[in-house]
Amino acid sequence: MEQKYAGDVSVNQAWETLQQDPSAALLDVRTIPEFQFVGVPDLSGIGKETHFLPWQVYPQMQVNPDFVEAVKLAGMDEDQPIYILCRSGVRSISAAIALTAAGFKNCFNVEQGFEGPPDGSGHRGKVAGWKSAGIPWKQS
Repeated sequence: MEQKYAGDVSVNQAWETLQQDPSAALLDVRTIPEFQFVGVPDLSGIGKETHFLPWQVYPQMQVNPDFVEAVKLAGMDEDQPIYILCRSGVRSISAAIALTAAGFKNCFNVEQGFEGPPDGSGHRGKVAGWKSAGIPWKQS
């Protein structure tokens, strides 16, 4: 079966590439409440900004009909590597597939996402993902 996007990478692989490749971009596709209350990746230390464009619209969680156009308007182009992040690595796959279908060539899903799976107590951000890997992030 042909893969419908460029592939999956670990949070550490995404972070390394974002640091080394000036053209690489990070696209966080979680909802606005997640950005506001859970925290966001902080790329300021490497002179970049995270792009925040929800794949689904809270609270109904319908797919954002303007997603692909919003990515283009945010200045991302079809040839640059785009690392796509959500909470756990599920919505980001759907976003990568949609962007690839729209002509983007290098859309990567960031496995485990920002928070990863829940731990034994049901809390996220402890066992896998961007936060638990110790990669820079901030909370408002």
